[in-house]
Amino acid sequence: MKIGITCYPTYGGSGVVATELGKELASLGHEIHFITYAFPHRLTNFYENIFYHEVELSSYPLFEHSLYSLALTSKMLEVTEYEKLDLIHVHYAIPHATSAFLAKQILKKNNADIKIITTLHGTDITLVGLEPSFLPLVKFSIEESDGVTAVSRFLKEKTLTNYDINKDIKVIYNFVDTELFSPSKNELFRSHIAPNGEKVMIHTSNFRVVKRVSDAIRVLNEVKKELPAKLVLIGDGPDRSECERLARELNLQKDVLFLGKQDGLAELLNAADLFLMPSQSESFGLSALEAMSCGLPVVSSSVGGLPELIRHNETGYIAEIGDINRMAKYSVDLLSNDKKYKAFSENSRSRAVNEFDRNVIVPRYVDYYGEILNK
Repeated sequence: MKIGITCYPTYGGSGVVATELGKELASLGHEIHFITYAFPHRLTNFYENIFYHEVELSSYPLFEHSLYSLALTSKMLEVTEYEKLDLIHVHYAIPHATSAFLAKQILKKNNADIKIITTLHGTDITLVGLEPSFLPLVKFSIEESDGVTAVSRFLKEKTLTNYDINKDIKVIYNFVDTELFSPSKNELFRSHIAPNGEKVMIHTSNFRVVKRVSDAIRVLNEVKKELPAKLVLIGDGPDRSECERLARELNLQKDVLFLGKQDGLAELLNAADLFLMPSQSESFGLSALEAMSCGLPVVSSSVGGLPELIRHNETGYIAEIGDINRMAKYSVDLLSNDKKYKAFSENSRSRAVNEFDRNVIVPRYVDYYGEILNK
């Protein structure tokens, strides 16, 4: 198959999943064409079957704001026509699904056609799409897609309810490369961040308010009352300055390490003992899955699709949003009990390998592509 993929080529979960999916499809022999405004950051090597088409944005002075949606439509038309694509798989509903729909209509006028599959990832449905100005457009774009997938049952139900949509949405979970994200203790980095044998907790996100990164710092503050511990924070975003201020206010500036955006995530995870995810909104929790694949138990909030990923009292613990004391109690329970920790660690790894490995999930996308193309 010749497949076009459009996503936000950034550090967010939707871009990561879309890029990793393209790489896996290319390894299976499919021809992949990324159509984005910047080079996807997870495309770190040359791949024989992967091609990149940059969406060119106009800087004409008449337009005060960028016409990205229209530029994307034009590029989709161009690539579909000249590369003879079989389908376009867009990740994130707006504006990608809308641009794809417009391209499809223009192709029909030219006696051509293209199948459109839209994958819903989270905030495109639970946050951005619910704004009154966007809601009708999101609803229309989803209903007009030839196929729609969601990364969790939670997100599927949320979409059907919030938008009153009569559409068959297929749940295909996010996946992980369990060979790359595998248990392999990084003693060198660990000795640098925890030279006195402290326990190491870790969190990675885009530091948006909904990620509640400050809660992870408050959890560390409580855990340190029971045992020596450090917290490693990976990522960057609008809430970082506030988190740095909080760490100083709690006198934790030497115990909280802000590493910013990092690419060697597997190595960093393997220097930690426990993954924290205190989010107030999480449709799946890809970063938690990557941690589980490295054998890290997860302590998280009980929101969105997280209970579909994390098994309470088996691969980690789930607490109510903002319940700092309970998250800290769960963390101490795991970090102070070697036997329990070992069992949870093995359970996390096994669940990632058996249920969410790339070789389990990617064939479901391939089957779905065939289903949509044969309609």
